[in-house]
Amino acid sequence: MEPIPQIQLGKNGVTKNFLEDVLNHLKKHKNLKISVLKSAGHNSKKVKEYSEEIIKFLGKKYTCKIIGFTIVLKKWRKARE
Repeated sequence: MEPIPQIQLGKNGVTKNFLEDVLNHLKKHKNLKISVLKSAGHNSKKVKEYSEEIIKFLGKKYTCKIIGFTIVLKKWRKARE
């Protein structure tokens, strides 16, 4: 089993470049972990906003799960409803 790649979300928040980076990682891997750093707004409400923004950009083939201050993204073969 291969390890899940991990990237960090910093003080700039969710930018266009960050979203493109996430998309590039998901082209190669099925799962991705995003660690939300303290400088990005370290509270659960902010993390939920970030996850919704990322899923909105990626589309219906992706789902996310929030564990503490980490967002775990998963890519599916077919679109989810």
